[in-house]
Amino acid sequence: QVQLVESGGGLVQAGGSLRLSCAASGRTFSRYSMGWFRQASGKEREFVAAISWSGGRTRYADSVKGRFTISRDNAKNTLYLQMNSLKPEDTAVYYCAADTAWDSVATLSAYYDYWGQGTQVTVSL
Repeated sequence: QVQLVESGGGLVQAGGSLRLSCAASGRTFSRYSMGWFRQASGKEREFVAAISWSGGRTRYADSVKGRFTISRDNAKNTLYLQMNSLKPEDTAVYYCAADTAWDSVATLSAYYDYWGQGTQVTVSL
């Protein structure tokens, strides 16, 4: 079992930057691939980025490629999402997730086994 807690969300002006963190506890020494998803009000949850356990493989949604960077520090049991050049359409609740397939970078939420509670990101004009 893994517990995930996101932090770092907040209000930022368009064009600004924000870094989200996801702290893992429980079976933190298991090798999990990790991902970030987001869900805007009234919309379905969508894929943002994913990273393998080693960090050697990453995948990004086209909408964030070149602006967002996913990374992880396994020694700190923490996943990060650096978000630059933020746009109003990035406004959403952001969720981190863990996939027991450690070397995968899945884009579908059904592949992920554990989820955090989410953190709100709001980008103003």
